[in-house]
Amino acid sequence: MKHQQVVVAEFENEINAEIAKGHLKSEGIEASIVRNDVGGMFPASQYAEGVQLLVDKTEEERARTILKLKHS
Repeated sequence: MKHQQVVVAEFENEINAEIAKGHLKSEGIEASIVRNDVGGMFPASQYAEGVQLLVDKTEEERARTILKLKHS
């Protein structure tokens, strides 16, 4: 059974997304990072498209709470 992933946050760059991903991982939540940089050829396009942090739908509420606490 495939799990549905949802976007819980968007960032200007991959570094900030990796930091947030680390916060979630430390709380036992696996996350994925999705970016639109044309296959790595144009990393500057991350700024135009953003970098998204995704988690399993079942962890969405907890992930949002953790991210809010870490960034407040």
